[in-house]
Amino acid sequence: MDTTPSAAPSGRFLLVACRGGAEAELVRRQEAVLPQIRKAAWRRGVVTFRLDPPGGAAFDPPPDFWPDFVFARTCIGSLGQVTGSDDAARVAAALAAAPGPWHNVHVWARDPALEVSVETIRSRLLAAAGIPAAPPIAAPGDRVFDCVVDSPERWWVGWHRAATPPSRWPGGIYPGTLAPTAVSRAWLKLDEAIATFELQVEPGQRAVELGAAPGGACQRLLEAGLNVVGIDPAVVDPIVAAHPRFTQWRKRARDVRLREFRGFEWIVCDMNIDPVSTMESLGRILTAPGVTPRGVIATLKLPEWSRAAALPEWLEAFRAWGFRPRARQLSTGGRELCVVARASKP
Repeated sequence: MDTTPSAAPSGRFLLVACRGGAEAELVRRQEAVLPQIRKAAWRRGVVTFRLDPPGGAAFDPPPDFWPDFVFARTCIGSLGQVTGSDDAARVAAALAAAPGPWHNVHVWARDPALEVSVETIRSRLLAAAGIPAAPPIAAPGDRVFDCVVDSPERWWVGWHRAATPPSRWPGGIYPGTLAPTAVSRAWLKLDEAIATFELQVEPGQRAVELGAAPGGACQRLLEAGLNVVGIDPAVVDPIVAAHPRFTQWRKRARDVRLREFRGFEWIVCDMNIDPVSTMESLGRILTAPGVTPRGVIATLKLPEWSRAAALPEWLEAFRAWGFRPRARQLSTGGRELCVVARASKP
């Protein structure tokens, strides 16, 4: 029997964590894809939404709508705030608000700069809830108790059910770390994209990256066993350049003959240019005769947050090119969006 506690009787709220600065774009996206709920309040890194529309019936959001929210790191049913004179008092108040039972506990700080030990708080919550030592990454189907540390004296508490990979990570923040041998942070961003979207990048496949230098993403693909071509007039790191399955075309992507893009299973793009120019480069390639990748992994830079308003147009362009796109702002990236588009036909 499912004994997950319901939301607080005084009113149901959804608490959504995001990257600091992305709050307005998160709300814009909510208004487009889930207009049945309405914004309640926000602080940097967190937005709450009321689930009980005035004068209307309570609305239950779909259980797995994070792909449409795009800027959301994680979404939890909020059970309100707890305070106390010390951690012991706050732990007691938190579990009184949601007695469980629970399979796991996620704890994270609203502000990453907050000087607080989330590991200590989690250990105390696990012990008080009677949960045996559980790994921080939840298992699919787990009922997860959430604790968002707003300040050392005040926590938000709530719950969610783990499903997609980001919902299994505390705060929806990717738990992977940059490999010591990685030549750039592009390695980690691609690592998160592969995990988030559960991509099947397999040994023997061919991939090409537009704007490859210094080669972090290419390096991650090489480690997965792919044969990789990097396109960039700039020099790629010697570690990547020396790899036997790597080839560099030292030119701009627009100078590559379109027929040269045939035969690649994956097209990766993380160019530090305007997103409109990135989309034009991809459109030129993906509409060329004989170019039939199984998937595209594209990073769209946002010079300003407001540029994300064009996201529906960008996603529609991928559909017109014959792909099924999904987008997310990765926790390891900056002010940018990752779009993963799979071919509509195998």
